[in-house]
Amino acid sequence: MVTLQNLHWYEGPLASFDTETTGVDVETDRVVSAALVLQSAPDAPVERLTWLVDPGVPIPDGARAVHGITDERVRAHGCSPVLATAEIARALAEQARAGVPLVVMNAPYDLTLLDRELRRHRQSSLAGVLADAELLVVDPRVLDKHVDRYRKGRRTLTDLCAHYGIALADAHDAGADAWAALQLVRALGERHSTALGEFSTAELHLRQARWHAAQARGLQEWFDRSGTPERVDRSWPLRPARCLCGAPVSAEHRCESAA
Repeated sequence: MVTLQNLHWYEGPLASFDTETTGVDVETDRVVSAALVLQSAPDAPVERLTWLVDPGVPIPDGARAVHGITDERVRAHGCSPVLATAEIARALAEQARAGVPLVVMNAPYDLTLLDRELRRHRQSSLAGVLADAELLVVDPRVLDKHVDRYRKGRRTLTDLCAHYGIALADAHDAGADAWAALQLVRALGERHSTALGEFSTAELHLRQARWHAAQARGLQEWFDRSGTPERVDRSWPLRPARCLCGAPVSAEHRCESAA
């Protein structure tokens, strides 16, 4: 008899989260749509939760060209960011309390942006909503870079889906991207079961943090050698919030900028 206890992590329940936004700056950009996709096993039915959000600011042409969401659409049909961010965070917390791993492609982007939206609109944070629930994240970008370090080429969701044979229809739709990322993680785990399959989800989460930090260091060294001024953040799966003075936000931090 097969039980959850003797399944590999990629064979059991998974949730997957994705956002579409006004841009690529996690500190200042806003969510315009989000999706949480749930599946209890590889062949089980899929449940989708989706949000269309009026960000309260104009959607730039560049972002609209990527995901196709217009100002007119979010004004007519979108919910407020105050309501949406609360619902999204509570939905993630519910999965965390149930022990379901959360798939997030390039987790430091989506999770950090959600955290900043919560701080902006709810005077809260993702950690605050999670409380004592442990969010166990699975990031296919980090996993693929770890198991196939020297493969050339880009590692966007589209590229990884093509490499692992996952159909990605309607790319840059939050629901489609979240579902593709979930399938991608199952395929990635199965293909690289020797390297990844024996970890518990808690162990895998901790290892991904280390792997991401090492990957970021390597990229930073390459930027430094090539004279590129870009800085690579090593934090995973969430970048710490920082005060205007540059220090991490904490209860103990006190300065004029934080006042």
